[in-house]
Amino acid sequence: MNIQNIPNSQQSPILSRVFKNGNSQAVRIPTELRLDTDRVQIYKNKQGDLVIHPLHQSRGQAFLSALARFDADFIAHLPDPNEQPDMQEREAL
Repeated sequence: MNIQNIPNSQQSPILSRVFKNGNSQAVRIPTELRLDTDRVQIYKNKQGDLVIHPLHQSRGQAFLSALARFDADFIAHLPDPNEQPDMQEREAL
């Protein structure tokens, strides 16, 4: 992949190794280019360069992941959703 052909790219090209993993080829991704996902879309553009596009979590999965980060202490301080306010006194109609 020629990273210089990518518009707005601030990254200098980095050499990496291609290796065999079972019957597939794999590319070692250097730490400075680490991806925040476990799934990518790969395609070859018109110039023949391989393009790797990270697939981000679905919004629902991202929401569930965010909820999982709340600890028990935080949840204990939330108001009880079953607690009802005192009934208001009103004039009869």
